[in-house]
Amino acid sequence: MRDKLFGLLSGKRAVVTGGLGFIGSNLVHALVEIGADVTVIDSLDPRSGGDIANIQGVEDRIDLVSADICEYEAVASVVQNAVYVFHCAAHTSHPYSMRDPQLDVSVNCIGTLNVLESVRRLRPNAKMVYVGTSTQIGPMISSPITENHRVAPVDIYSANKAVAEYYCRIYANAHDIDVNVVRLPNVYGPRANIKSPDFGFINYFIGLALSGQSLTIYGDGAQLRSVLYVKDAIEALILASCSEFTGEVWFAANENSVSVNELARSIVAACGSGEIVNVKWPDDRKRIDVGDIVIDCSKIRGDLNWNPKVSLEDGLGNTVKYWESVTQ
Repeated sequence: MRDKLFGLLSGKRAVVTGGLGFIGSNLVHALVEIGADVTVIDSLDPRSGGDIANIQGVEDRIDLVSADICEYEAVASVVQNAVYVFHCAAHTSHPYSMRDPQLDVSVNCIGTLNVLESVRRLRPNAKMVYVGTSTQIGPMISSPITENHRVAPVDIYSANKAVAEYYCRIYANAHDIDVNVVRLPNVYGPRANIKSPDFGFINYFIGLALSGQSLTIYGDGAQLRSVLYVKDAIEALILASCSEFTGEVWFAANENSVSVNELARSIVAACGSGEIVNVKWPDDRKRIDVGDIVIDCSKIRGDLNWNPKVSLEDGLGNTVKYWESVTQ
């Protein structure tokens, strides 16, 4: 069934915004393997984590447009021939969004509106997938979280991602745009930026451990996180694009949440180096921490027959092998 569904993209034009970033570039590789004609639009803004090296091996099989999604005409130029649109471009740092909220709103809100407007005006029959985030939920008031949980973000990034998701749902309802939302948790794996804490703590921890440095955990480290290997995340995005649903929102996550301490220990074990240090929460970070995250994925399991396949141990092992191969 999956092969049949994925075959729908073969030979079709698929646009990936933010296609040089972590999620986007892994999606690009998967789409090329499927046989899609891929166009990437990416600004390579260092604040968003994109890297031209992420498309190594497929660079001759895609069209790359270096442009900012905050510019409508640039977005329209790539969307005008699209059959599928995957909106992965984003400013993804929680702490950076608090330091520069104007930048965050311009990329995550205005950029998303530009994609939606381009689809509405130029390709109203295109199928669009928006990459959402689990953090827009804010602190859990019931566990596990479902798609019906209240939305109460505690930082600017999460607030803007929530707004962008509402844009998608409004365009689906008011303009009949075929757009679905997949909310992702903490995603890790190959092609992530592992040198900065601004692009996800798991990937940053992997970078620290690989270089034999200390992994600093705020507080007691007992807070629970849902983590997902990037290959599983990509499968969810593609399944969402091939589905008969429109205007839907799904969580795609691992229902077996793990503590930050356990994650750190697993990372150190996989890398064979590094040490763990627990420190007091910095006040500015404690104020925007959401606490435990435990997610119910029964909706996407029922609608799209999606389940994560890669265990934490295997995912970390694959990630370490990737970085060892590219740094040799």
